[in-house]
Amino acid sequence: MNHIKTLKSEKRYSGKVFSLIVDEVEYLSGRRGVREVAEHPGGAVVVPLLDDGTVLLVRQYRYPVKKELFELPAGKLDPGEDPQVCAARELEEETGYIAGSIRKLTAIYTTPGFCSEQLHIYLATGLKKSPHGQRLEEGELDLVVRQFPLTEVVTMIERGEVVDGKTICGIMLTAHQLRTGTIHIADPKQ
Repeated sequence: MNHIKTLKSEKRYSGKVFSLIVDEVEYLSGRRGVREVAEHPGGAVVVPLLDDGTVLLVRQYRYPVKKELFELPAGKLDPGEDPQVCAARELEEETGYIAGSIRKLTAIYTTPGFCSEQLHIYLATGLKKSPHGQRLEEGELDLVVRQFPLTEVVTMIERGEVVDGKTICGIMLTAHQLRTGTIHIADPKQ
């Protein structure tokens, strides 16, 4: 149910990552207002879970917050791209691994108060080194891949060392599903 009537909509900016839409609206009360929306094509996120229960995280500098952050590999969807294809591509490009299996965990809206971005979160298992290695973009050349036990990443989240929303969501869902037996990882001793 739509509680807001759009009276006028104007694309004020169109960039590489998002567009800015400014709408004149009318609320149920009859009052008018302005809504600004960052229109985003969405993206895919991947939880790379190795057979020994460790997770690959990337540490990269994020210009908007002027900090290096630990994150799950992720990227923007190309026009018409299947999110699972995007997840597999980003896994290989950022970590140098390919997945034997990728399955969807969930999809989330990152900041629905002003942005349309929807991220599709996947779990990748059966990981093997790619013969092509990493293929980083210009803004990712300082990206570092680190391997952590899943339980340690949960602790890092609790301590405020991992603050990226998509990463928190993907890690906590993976930890919950492993705990409840919804997913299993191979025993490396077999």
